[in-house]
Amino acid sequence: MTSTVVEYENLLSTTFSDANTSRPASGALPRWKRKQMQSLAASRSQQPENGPSGGNGNKDIGSSSVQSSAEIRQPLGSHNGQHQRTCSNGGDRFIPNRAAMDLEMSAHNLRSDSSSDLEGMAGDSESEGSVSGTVISGDKEEYKSALSSGILGIDEGSRSSASHRILSFKEKAPAPKGDTVNNLKILYSSSGSSSKSSQSAKLVNRQIPSAPSRILDAPDLLDDYYLNLLSWSDTNVLAVALAQTVYLWNAGTGNIQELCTLEGGSDSHVSSVSWVQEGGAHLAVGTSAGTTQLWDVQSCKQLRSMDGHSERVGALSWNRHILSTGGRDSIVVNHDVRVARHNVATLSSHSQEICGLAWSPDGMVLASGGNDNTLCLWDAATSSTSSPRYTLTDHQAAVKALAWSPHERNLLATGGGTADRCIKFWNSQTGALLNSIDTGSQVCALQWNPHEKEILSSHGFARNQLCLWKYPTMAKIKELEGHTARVLHMASSPDGCSVVTAAADETLRFWDVFAPPGGKTAGKRGSSDSSGSTKSKKLSKTMHIR
Repeated sequence: MTSTVVEYENLLSTTFSDANTSRPASGALPRWKRKQMQSLAASRSQQPENGPSGGNGNKDIGSSSVQSSAEIRQPLGSHNGQHQRTCSNGGDRFIPNRAAMDLEMSAHNLRSDSSSDLEGMAGDSESEGSVSGTVISGDKEEYKSALSSGILGIDEGSRSSASHRILSFKEKAPAPKGDTVNNLKILYSSSGSSSKSSQSAKLVNRQIPSAPSRILDAPDLLDDYYLNLLSWSDTNVLAVALAQTVYLWNAGTGNIQELCTLEGGSDSHVSSVSWVQEGGAHLAVGTSAGTTQLWDVQSCKQLRSMDGHSERVGALSWNRHILSTGGRDSIVVNHDVRVARHNVATLSSHSQEICGLAWSPDGMVLASGGNDNTLCLWDAATSSTSSPRYTLTDHQAAVKALAWSPHERNLLATGGGTADRCIKFWNSQTGALLNSIDTGSQVCALQWNPHEKEILSSHGFARNQLCLWKYPTMAKIKELEGHTARVLHMASSPDGCSVVTAAADETLRFWDVFAPPGGKTAGKRGSSDSSGSTKSKKLSKTMHIR
């Protein structure tokens, strides 16, 4: 009877002991707990019944066996009782948080066999009688300092004893290399002058002056987007139309000559001029009355007047002996200037005024642009009853700026008006659109660099600037500013080194924007244009044509 009571008391003590307080109220006991209880029951059944005193002894023996078994079943690092692990209601799985762990302390706890050693380390008062595996605090600090300075390059004496991260992201990212091109920055940001100059230095290997080399006054220059009032011959003579009069300026000598003046009222005016391709002895003049005049420049004599249009002739283009004219009446007329019956073909495809005409360098294709936002490509053998090879309608505004590439056959560049603002590149053989770039403003004229794969564009509101582009990437090399109104016309010098621009501010400006072939100095305009280095000297060259 006494042994039964003792066993019942032992069972109560083990059931409500601290070791089982964290166990859930319901559910099966763990396997190790069941084995512990079975071994405890077996040891008690083998002991003799010794009465009350023996019962008490059995109780002590049972409690000690429970304690020893609990110590065996405890996880590593908790033998000394300093760090008791309690199981949560969700289970006994342990997920470490390495950022909050002291690995050296844990390693010391594994090697330690007595609780006094742990208390000594926690209070920095470690005793000399510790176990042989214990590391002395002073030696430990020296070891940590040597390890940090040797491997991590950290001076333990200069930093605090608080925990720190090995990887730190406090330093800024390294700057990109100098040859890195950020396309998004080119498209969507307005960089300063320093960044522009450095960018242009990467794209070209020459110095491009920012100021014009010469400025000429051109009073009464009409501010009309659909006219073409400027042309530069291969004999270095510049023709410009001012209201009713055509003037010739010799770029080599600086002489000014008045070629012709239209008769009629105040409404009559010269609407276009164009030099013949070779020789530079004949000039075609389109009028507001719809006639096209052919002049001999050397004798200042009109050779003939050709009709074919009912309204003003705003665009002209030569192809050897064939002169193509485009008018407000939306038709293109091909004139053979050698014969009496000059009208050899009338091309009808546009629905509004023709404002741009350009023959390809090989003379096989004629490009025409109109105010109806269309671009037409015509074969050289096209008759009056034929239709264009291609009719392209990708532009959203009038197509005036036309320029054939001197470097690639069948490559045509076109520019759109205010509502379009784009430069587009076409393959005239297939009619495919190769590229398109939004310039941000009205495109008035285009001019290719004959020496490099570059193209120069002139623009209107709001900045009235010139832009030099690298083809085919269309990276902006340089911006030239100086005009105060939209830059309507452009022409290139015979040597291909200089470009003259005519704007609605009634000035002509000469720009040394294209590189001379072989690095030579600009030739035909003379050395007087490049001698002035300061801006004041350049501005002092302002001359009046009239």
